[in-house]
Amino acid sequence: MSLSLAAGLTLYFCRHGETQANVEHRFQGRSTDTPLTAKGCEQAHAMARILARHGGEPARFAYVCSPLQRAQTTMKIIRETLNMPEDGYSTDDRISEINLGNWDGLTDDEARALDPVLFDRRKADKWNIRVPGGENYADVAQRCESWIADLRADSFAVAHGALTRILRGLFQGLTWQEMSALDETQGVIFRVRGSCVERLEADSHA
Repeated sequence: MSLSLAAGLTLYFCRHGETQANVEHRFQGRSTDTPLTAKGCEQAHAMARILARHGGEPARFAYVCSPLQRAQTTMKIIRETLNMPEDGYSTDDRISEINLGNWDGLTDDEARALDPVLFDRRKADKWNIRVPGGENYADVAQRCESWIADLRADSFAVAHGALTRILRGLFQGLTWQEMSALDETQGVIFRVRGSCVERLEADSHA
């Protein structure tokens, strides 16, 4: 069964802009929090323009963000671009990135070298197998469901790659394998009404 917003609510959400760890293809969970690149900052400006174009009156939204710095930096750029006070948002740990435990900051090859058997087990069952010292997809899904259940107003949120894939998958009723296969595009916004997820891009006319 798909996750659904309460009737009448609209949610806009995005992944933070590109970071240095993204460029280096390193796991970036909670303990690794590298700064936005110049491209990442431009992506944040672009998302503000998307929100201004498709969000009706962005000033009326509740703004909420992961407490991780890369997400907060993205949120501040978006709000500043929209001519709103940059600090006019709340944070919620439930939309923080998946906890990547002992793999945080490592490349795929470096993480697999720590324990090849566990790495392959986790790859085969991301829903149930936790990263050493971290979370599995089911843990993140539980956080997402709790957060969605508490939404009471039209909202805009800045979160993370794995979390936004899992959240999109929950709305669409996908399997974990399908969630894992979703892209982690930066510089786009997703709009949800009910269980319907729309992708909004700079050239989108939705």
